[in-house]
Order: sequence, then structure tokens, then C-alpha cells
Amino acid sequence: MQKKDCFYLGKIVKKHSFKGEVVIKLDTDEPDLYRNLESVFVDLGNNLVPFFIEKSSLSKNTMFRVKFEDVDSEQDADAIMRSDIYLPLDLLPKLSGNKFYYHEVIGFKVIDASHGEVGFIASINDSSAQPLFEIEGDNGDEIFIPMIDEFIKKVDKENKIIEVATPEGLIDLYLE
Repeated sequence: MQKKDCFYLGKIVKKHSFKGEVVIKLDTDEPDLYRNLESVFVDLGNNLVPFFIEKSSLSKNTMFRVKFEDVDSEQDADAIMRSDIYLPLDLLPKLSGNKFYYHEVIGFKVIDASHGEVGFIASINDSSAQPLFEIEGDNGDEIFIPMIDEFIKKVDKENKIIEVATPEGLIDLYLE
């Protein structure tokens, strides 16, 4: 399994017992969806290694206590501390309406209500306070549109189009 075929679920943040149990801080709004996992992929030295779960429990919303098979001591747990946890993309819950996962919309065409066709989504920049669509315009222009619910009018996954209504002048800032 490769990272490009997976999504980030969380990180092992601490040991829970001397018997090898660890706590995973989940990076999700819906931790209950992952309550009954059988296995996860642990990122060890840039390799995703499958780890099978003997038992698990959810506590404090996004804290997931796990006992992995063959992780039976503090030393075993130390070996996987601070590792990232991944799951295959096909385990992501389906989203409806205008909701989407960032990886899903790469390559989608963006059409603005007043400006018309803007370009194609090259990537999502989520390193700032407000995530941004990074759009490659027809002339190679780089256009940034904040991913604000009020701007996103329609997400057409079937035709790979996102319709937006941006404030007047926003797109023109990048085209001049």
C-alpha cells in the first residue's frame, strides 16, 4: 500500500500501558466511524506497514486507545511512537451535497458566477488559516480562491466541476 492510495487518520501520541497499548490522536470530525477498525497502516521509515488491532476504545472524542497484535511491551510501543496512521482511501465515508475531500477535487474545473471559467484546481493549500483552491488558469495564471461555504455554490462530482460565486474583483487580482 502506498501513501497516495491512503488518507491520514492520525498519529500515535503516547503509550497507555506497560503491555504495549498506545493512544492515537485521530484527525477527524467523526471519530465514531473508526471505532471498529480491524487494522491500520503505520508509517515506519516511509513504508506503510499493516498493524492488526486486538482491541480498541475511543475516549475523549478523538483519542483512540489501541492494542496492536505483536506490540506487547513498552519497548515495542516505543518503536512506533510518533508514527502517522493511515487507512485506504476506499474506507473514507462518502460525502454528499457540496461536501468533498480535498484529494477528490484536484483537477476539477472551476466556474465563477460572474467571471466564467477560471481554470482547474491544481491543489489545495491548507497551510494557512483559510484553506484555498489553488487554480491553474488558462494562461498559466495561478489563482487562489478561499474555500468558504458562501463562495462554493455547487460541487458536481460527476462532471468534475465546482461552481463558485466570488466577490467582485477577486479573480481579476490574479489576472492583471
